[in-house]
Amino acid sequence: MEWSVNNAFKSYKDMEPKSTMDMVLIPNMDTIDIVLGSSEKGNVVPSAKPRKKTMTSVYLKYFETAPDGKTRRCKFCGQSYSIATATGNLGRHLSNRHPGYDKTGENVTSSAPQPSTTPTVIKKPQQQGRAPQVDYDHLNWLLIKWLILATLPPSTLEEKWLANSFKFLNPSIQLWPGEKYKAVFREVFRSMREDVRASLEQVSSKVSIALDFWTSYEQIFYMSITCQWIDENWSFRKVLLDICQVPYPCSDSEIYNSLVKVLKMYNIENKVLSCTHDNSQNAIHACHALKEDLDGQKMGPFCFIPCAARTLSLIIDDALRTTKPVIAKVREFVQELNASLDISEDFIQLTTAYKEGSWQFPLDASARWSGSYQMLDLVQKAGKSMDAIVRKNEEMLGNRMLLNTAEKNVVNIVHNYLEPFYKVISEICVNTPPTIGMVIVYMDHISDTITTRQPPDWLKNPAEDMAKKLRSYNNQVCNIFIYMTAILDPRIKCELIPESLNSENYLEEARAHFVRNYYTTPFSSMTSGYSSQDIEDGGAVSFAEEIARKKRRASMSNATDELTQYLSESPAPTKTDVLEWWKVNSTRYPRLSAMARDFLAVQATSVKPDELFCSKGDEIDKQRFCMPHDSTQAILCIKSWTQGGLKLKYKSTEIDYKRLMEMAAAAAADISSAGIDKKQK
Repeated sequence: MEWSVNNAFKSYKDMEPKSTMDMVLIPNMDTIDIVLGSSEKGNVVPSAKPRKKTMTSVYLKYFETAPDGKTRRCKFCGQSYSIATATGNLGRHLSNRHPGYDKTGENVTSSAPQPSTTPTVIKKPQQQGRAPQVDYDHLNWLLIKWLILATLPPSTLEEKWLANSFKFLNPSIQLWPGEKYKAVFREVFRSMREDVRASLEQVSSKVSIALDFWTSYEQIFYMSITCQWIDENWSFRKVLLDICQVPYPCSDSEIYNSLVKVLKMYNIENKVLSCTHDNSQNAIHACHALKEDLDGQKMGPFCFIPCAARTLSLIIDDALRTTKPVIAKVREFVQELNASLDISEDFIQLTTAYKEGSWQFPLDASARWSGSYQMLDLVQKAGKSMDAIVRKNEEMLGNRMLLNTAEKNVVNIVHNYLEPFYKVISEICVNTPPTIGMVIVYMDHISDTITTRQPPDWLKNPAEDMAKKLRSYNNQVCNIFIYMTAILDPRIKCELIPESLNSENYLEEARAHFVRNYYTTPFSSMTSGYSSQDIEDGGAVSFAEEIARKKRRASMSNATDELTQYLSESPAPTKTDVLEWWKVNSTRYPRLSAMARDFLAVQATSVKPDELFCSKGDEIDKQRFCMPHDSTQAILCIKSWTQGGLKLKYKSTEIDYKRLMEMAAAAAADISSAGIDKKQK
């Protein structure tokens, strides 16, 4: 469609008939000071010029009286004043808002808002040029973008002092009421959800889903459902399907019903291959009910698996249990370092002198894994510098932050014990999304660490709890489904499969699944008990002929079986990009690559690992917790969809924010240019 200064897109006023006027950006606005007193409104302090006594009529000719006789409106900007307002105040308005008003002569046309759909235009004197105009809706759509990116509810814009700030810039600015913002968000959500539904209809492979849960400040229990698949170009694709309220009492049946409702809405029940849950019992029972439902409808194989990241988080909490008091001390010390530039500079100088490593400020002081491990790291690697800083600033910090020898020994033991965890979590956070096969290898490494190391007596009970949680995870993932997913990772195949998962029957079951579901024409006759001609003849073949054909099928299958050929080759290096490997080798394994597209999309974690283990998760949790119920679904879904590449859409109209920003920049340039021209004159 055509773009103009007043029409960057089909605006809200065009979609819903309503009177709207254009906003005029007033150039050359003089600076005024706002003095905050006891009253809510600021007092306008005019520039320090000597006041001149002026005839009343000189001011009044720039104002017009309203039909009701109760107010006067400025002919330049439409600002209204009570009819009882002193003419001196009217004069100050003209001096502050419209410098040079007395040089415009009588050629002034009212710009006050009129009850009409026709935009009102201000006629400016020739020497000032044409003032840039922007539709009110443009500003409101930019504010909607801000609310989405900042994850803020529409009620934010109802804050009085935010509105006052806009009025300070231009009294004519009018923001939508809060209910209108909410209505727009609901419509944008519905429009974009249709785009998500349409995109999922084009997916030709299986998809996996992941469930995450949280509770808001209103004690409302939410479930987010994320869908992941691999597209034809061998790229991971992920989209948030929905954020839905789980009705009270939030048990497994409510979770199951909410989940099924979303799957049916997107029409993907027959495409779902797996579900990764958050390890809670209610989620496990809900996934079990879903599996029974899908198996009963013969939708194909379905498996539900626990979140590896949450399992690791619980295991780490057990290990840190005995060191929490020490970590709390160190965290307090780190917070003081981050708050004081002088102390942090002293710390950097001391660590350099003692050769205790290089440290980047601010240090991570979060209560998540990344922050807790840094506390341990700091004590082990920079213990001398810490002691020196505490003693130097004893008056401010006190002796409470000094660690004794026993506490330092505890920290060193736990730090060494958790070092393998640190390496594994770093790999999982960097290589996103991690494949289930590689995660199984990492978890097997963690299991070996726990069982082979001999912890001190005070760490034995936590170590037993850690081992128990890990066994529970392994029991849930040791099945044929996970085995097939793991061997399709070219870095793993059969060589790196953990012993607990390497059952003798799994390979044959995987081969049978491949032949049954992916090994189709032109080799379909090799996977069938009889040829099409045999079936037409009623299957009347001799026993000897049946044996001979079975031998021939086995011989031909061994020669052409893609799975056998694939597994016979050495695994790829661990740094290999799995999807890129399959993209290159899909022509060699056309049928097996179809199976790989389905199974490699299985999600090893129900949340992004860095959101669980790193400080960025704190911000996400805060945004979720603080979002009111009437905005949670729309705001969080729209944010996720736009970050995933979808255009923000209202009904059938895409909102072109790039164009809006170009228009805003052009308007600002016009204002700046007008100011320069005035100074030159």
